[in-house]
Formats: sequence, C-alpha cells, structure tokens
Amino acid sequence: MEAIYLTGFMGAGKTTVGQQLAQNMKLPVIDTDQEIVKKLNKSIKEIFEENGEAFFRDQETKILKELPTKDVIITTGGGIVIKDENRELWMKEHGNIVMLHADIDTIYERVSSDKTRPLASKKSKQELNDLYQSRVNFYDDCTILIETDQKNIEDIVNEISIRLNSKNFGNK
Repeated sequence: MEAIYLTGFMGAGKTTVGQQLAQNMKLPVIDTDQEIVKKLNKSIKEIFEENGEAFFRDQETKILKELPTKDVIITTGGGIVIKDENRELWMKEHGNIVMLHADIDTIYERVSSDKTRPLASKKSKQELNDLYQSRVNFYDDCTILIETDQKNIEDIVNEISIRLNSKNFGNK
C-alpha cells in the first residue's frame, strides 16, 4: 500500500487522526514534526526562533525524503505543502494526500493558546485566517479532502478508510 500523507492547516487534527487511523489500519504512523525535533534535538519553537521558517521548511523536505513510502501513515506539519517539491514531486508521487479541513473558528479555538506553535501563538483569528488563505491553493492539491468540523475522530477515520479502500476520490 502506498503511503498515506495526512495534511491540512494547523489544528485540523492530523496527529490525532493519524494515530487512530494507524491503529485501525495496523500501520505505523510517523509525524514529520516529531522526526525533525528528534533529528535536531530542539523544539519546533526553538528551531523557528534560532534558525527561521525557511530552515524548518528545508528540514521538512529532508525528513520527508528519508521516510518510507509504503505501508505507512505520515502526519505532516501544516506548512509542508507550500513547497512544490514536497507536494507534487514527493507526496503525490509516493502516496495519497488526505487533507483534513477545519473552519477557522475551530482552528482558532484549538491553536490560539498553544505556545508550541510558532506560527499560531499570539495570532488573532484574522491573522490565522490570512495564513490559511495563503496556503489554501496548496491544500487543494490533495487526493482526498475530509471535512473535520462537527465530526468525531472515529467518523473521520472511517471516512478516510472507506474512501481509500474504494478509491472514491471524487469530490475530493
């Protein structure tokens, strides 16, 4: 089975959904952010503060290319899609990109007070929405789009499994 890449804006539920999906499908799950933290022995916040976002994005690409491309679920950071190399030449080439979408109110509620997220901490809802809007076209380049608002984890995981198994990618 090709890799399953879970992507979406911060706070969409990638890590939580990825863990449950991996358990249901009996596949390993790898989180790109956690792999970067392990490799550099620094928190995401420290990496952003000390090295900047561009450095972090380069690390995402390096990690992505080191990960398996079969029989694995990979949860990604919300910004991994902004590089064509990651999205087009790697994730689409080696698997299915499942984009989890939550509306800006849900995202703001989930991330606004999370100090571990350098691109969310102390941001207004409008600033988060502006960041989301700057990425929306990249997120559209997915295999499957899953709306997560008003759904529990089990429903989201079941929807992903059904659509992957049926190859029902229509209407994203």
